[in-house]
Amino acid sequence: MRKIIYITFTLFLMSSCITTMEKTGQILDGSAFAENRIALYSMNEKDGAVTDMELSIVRNRENEESVIITFKKYPMMKLRATKPDSDGIFSLLSLDYLAGNTHGWNEYSLSIFGEGTLLIDENVSIQIKEIEQVTITNGRIHRYDTRLTGNEALTALRNRYDRIGALGEWMLSLDNPKNQTIKEFEKHWKPILFPERVSSGKKPSGWKQKGDKFEKAEDIRWNTGYTQRIFPEELWLIRDSGTLLRDWEEALSWIYLEYEWESISKMLLQNNILNKKRT
Repeated sequence: MRKIIYITFTLFLMSSCITTMEKTGQILDGSAFAENRIALYSMNEKDGAVTDMELSIVRNRENEESVIITFKKYPMMKLRATKPDSDGIFSLLSLDYLAGNTHGWNEYSLSIFGEGTLLIDENVSIQIKEIEQVTITNGRIHRYDTRLTGNEALTALRNRYDRIGALGEWMLSLDNPKNQTIKEFEKHWKPILFPERVSSGKKPSGWKQKGDKFEKAEDIRWNTGYTQRIFPEELWLIRDSGTLLRDWEEALSWIYLEYEWESISKMLLQNNILNKKRT
């Protein structure tokens, strides 16, 4: 009976939103119980806050404290940092990502280089001087009934990281909206990236032209002429093989995060004041 209840509960969580998927992953690996939050600080909207940043001080089972930075707009990620020293100097350690999709979830820890000042009193003053992504150090993938861990997951996640980085660089080079919600982002970009997968009324004007050739992959006939007209060459094979569509379906919030990373960095590079909240 307990096994049936557990399976039903897990399936329910897996079919829900990003935040619920994050909780699912934490329950599965035990991390939900590994740290206790001892202080919470957030922006005060009455002060005209321009960001929804929250900062937590957490303590693990070994009585070690660290800093967690999150944004309500980006529930798929959290930044982990060291506790500040006596001069208020602290260092970023990692970006931890966890988000679900209809097929499972992606989870990884990306090492980050960055330093800043963090002054903690009744309120918190935080400013980061520089931020640089380094590499994915570990992670897991759950796809249908398959779970990838260890080196297998690490290789797959790093390959996806490279593909999403190339896609994001191209997307950001174009004159398109920024600071969108993830729903707005999906609505805007899906017809551009995958006109073969949207209704006729949503397809870009002139997406199909005389002489275009089509190649079938993942049960879809891809317009290779459109691919070569719109995308940079390094993305041609990725799109025409269906790999880009698989990345989109399994890691939409990751692509969104890459697209929004410049905006996130700008927020962190400001001097932000956060107010202490009851925990």
